[in-house]
Amino acid sequence: MKIVTISRQFGSGGRELGKRLADELGFDYYDREIITSIAQAQGMDEGYVEKALEDHAWQHIPLTYGRSFASGAVMQSTQTSLLVEQKRVLDGIAKAGKDCVIVGRDADVLLADQKPFSIFVCASMDAKVRRCMERAAEGENLTRKAMEQNIRRIDKARARSREMISDAKWGQGGSYNMTVNTTGWEIKDLTGAVADFVRRWYARDGKA
Repeated sequence: MKIVTISRQFGSGGRELGKRLADELGFDYYDREIITSIAQAQGMDEGYVEKALEDHAWQHIPLTYGRSFASGAVMQSTQTSLLVEQKRVLDGIAKAGKDCVIVGRDADVLLADQKPFSIFVCASMDAKVRRCMERAAEGENLTRKAMEQNIRRIDKARARSREMISDAKWGQGGSYNMTVNTTGWEIKDLTGAVADFVRRWYARDGKA
């Protein structure tokens, strides 16, 4: 089984790269499906689940990794239930034994025992702002300054989230198998090169 995980700066195109990469490699693709599964299992609204998990819930919960989440009052919290369910969903994906690409959800850390090929996707602030503004929902008239503040806030939250469950720093090259800077590139033009590297990496490890 081959698992590719995508961590990304907000607005860098990591989600698009993940989807295109899955198509190129013929792998299953997981992104929103994880949120949907968690929401269904917990009987909650998907929007609420996504916000709770993105809202750096990890930072409030000490972890004993590989065993369980900390006990006590914290175990009763809604966020803890969502995090436990997230880990369960990711473990279920891994146990299915099918090659896949997983976007976000700290999957490279949570599935570290599966030795995934981990990718970090980044871009310059100008490129991220431009991408976000081009893809903004109708009526979402954020100024460039507001968009930049939003990007920084989300990236900061992602970094804090990772730091609570791993010594590997979010966005630091040594924490990933590959870093992709999408600045100045169309994602579709990068996909083939990334896919080729993934194939070579697994071939080297005898998993081709």
